[in-house]
Formats: sequence, structure tokens, C-alpha cells
Amino acid sequence: QVQLVESGGGLVQAGGSLRLSCAASGRTFSSYAMGWFRQAPGKEREFVARCTWSEYYADSVKGRFTCSRDNAKNTVYLQMNSLKPEDTAVYYCARSTGGGVVATAYDSWGQGTQVTVSS
Repeated sequence: QVQLVESGGGLVQAGGSLRLSCAASGRTFSSYAMGWFRQAPGKEREFVARCTWSEYYADSVKGRFTCSRDNAKNTVYLQMNSLKPEDTAVYYCARSTGGGVVATAYDSWGQGTQVTVSS
């Protein structure tokens, strides 16, 4: 079973930046699509970005967030710029064999990392 461990969350002022990391165990990391989701209090978990052979972003973060991966380090990143208070949420990375924008397409999840953006 793969283990995914996120890091890099924290408190930042609006307009600031954070970079999240997600380290994966296992030797087949490059074979999988990796995604980022987030969940704000009282809201459903929502798709943020997909990192695979092509990147794909939710409209709400397009142009501000960038997903990248280093297969040699079994790590995927989410660079978040121009952060807004509405970006406040717990951010999760997840693994999928095919990728997609729905949570049910992902079979392994990290524990999440809190991102808080103050106004």
C-alpha cells in the first residue's frame, strides 16, 4: 500500500505563496497520476490540480497554482501563488491509475496539510 505524506502548509497573508510537497512511498510512482484536492470546513472535497503527463487545474486556481512532479524523488508539488482567503482548506494529495477530477478516481490519499490564508 502506498503512503503519501504532505508537507508545506501553513499560515500566509493574502497575496502570498506556499509550496506543498507530497512524498510517496513505493517504486512505481511515475506510473501513476497524482492529484491535489482540498476541503474547507463545511464543504465538499474539491479537485484542485492533476499532475500527470499533462497538467489540469480547477478554474478557481488556474493561473495561480502550478503542479509539478519529480519522479526521481517520488514527490509531487503544488506551488500556490497569489493566495486568497478562499483558498483556505486542508489540502490532500492523492494517487490514481488514470487521473481525473473526481475524488473517487483516486485510490490512495495523504493525511492532508492545512493552508490558511488571512485577509
